[in-house]
Amino acid sequence: MFEAAGGDYLSGEEISRRLGVSRTAVWKRIGRLKDAGYVFEAAPKLGYRLAATASALDMRRIAAELRTERFGRNLTVLAKTDSTQTEAETLARAGAPEGTLVVAEEQTSGRGRQGRAWHSPPGRGVWMSTVLRPEGPLTAVPQLTLLAAVAVCRAIRAASGVEAGIKWPNDLLAGGRKLCGILLEAVVEDGGIRHCIMGIGIDANLEESDYPEELRDRVTSLRRESGTEVDRSALIAAVMNEFETLYALYAESGFEPIRLLWESLSVTLGREIVVRDVRGERRGRAEGLGAQGELLMRAEDGSLAAVYSGDVELYPGPAGGSGSGQ
Repeated sequence: MFEAAGGDYLSGEEISRRLGVSRTAVWKRIGRLKDAGYVFEAAPKLGYRLAATASALDMRRIAAELRTERFGRNLTVLAKTDSTQTEAETLARAGAPEGTLVVAEEQTSGRGRQGRAWHSPPGRGVWMSTVLRPEGPLTAVPQLTLLAAVAVCRAIRAASGVEAGIKWPNDLLAGGRKLCGILLEAVVEDGGIRHCIMGIGIDANLEESDYPEELRDRVTSLRRESGTEVDRSALIAAVMNEFETLYALYAESGFEPIRLLWESLSVTLGREIVVRDVRGERRGRAEGLGAQGELLMRAEDGSLAAVYSGDVELYPGPAGGSGSGQ
């Protein structure tokens, strides 16, 4: 109705009459639109006017942009959820096919690596989770995490022009600040992988004011880096397109081509780093990826150490270089 009004005011009384709902219901619905990113102006005796639209997630647009056979084809778009990981896990346990995708406008309890919270405000980002059913040993899970980072990085570069880079293992940075995180959770049964849930959080169109004060110096968004709003529906499809292509390459040729692609997009290699894991804090120089996806670090004593897990900070640490926070 507001789009058809062409920028003119619509009174609450008229909207109430045409929709057959109360004025209170109209007010609540406009509130939900505001939460999704739409901007309204209100004036006494005139009503409401749509001042700016948001690029709301559009199932039809996502489907139209897909070039996949499986990934993203079984799609659920939610206005709000606690976590897309939880939603996708429920679907996976019910037998959902590989490639099933859950996307939400807002997460109230989004989560990142190592149990950290993920800030997921409405109408601003890409919050999504995909069901994977990989064939192979448990050692494939870290490799799939790196594969996902490559796919998302390539999609972001193509869709937004932002020169994102990968910080080991799977954080995406721009200008030294974090703009995307990836979480792969595996369900194991009888020593093998029953399924995995791949969670991706991309700060697409967030403004500085959308972040809590404690995050503003460490994180960024595609909009802040490029100066323009990103079509989130097209970005989601681009991620699925890239992932399916690389997933097929991985199944056919193994990890080596993925390793080389990861290294070409890395902002970690060649840098002095600090690693914090169960062994404590170590410093060295990141030199490459091992055959299983481990980070190879030349330690201060000259030895070559393999890092399989933990937090990596680029040193001297730029804003967002730490694994802390989001």
